Amino acid sequence: MVTITATELARHTRQILDQVAQRRETIVVERNQTVIARLVPAEPVMDAAQALEGLSASFDAEDAARWLRDSRSGFEDGVRDPWA
Repeated sequence: MVTITATELARHTRQILDQVAQRRETIVVERNQTVIARLVPAEPVMDAAQALEGLSASFDAEDAARWLRDSRSGFEDGVRDPWA
């Protein structure tokens, strides 16, 4: 874990953010020798294919219809005004 000052962060923001993103390093930011922040890499993002790859590919027509019906059971078909 790397520790930098708030001044260093202000002067080299782009390079420091690149370091966090590309090297997946956590960086601690200090001001007056007091920790004020931690820059932590974001969690990896999954796309739809990755999220669904664990589903069984062997659904028969009945299982697929049941799954679709169950997945839609909590939704309303009508459009509603969120400000109403």
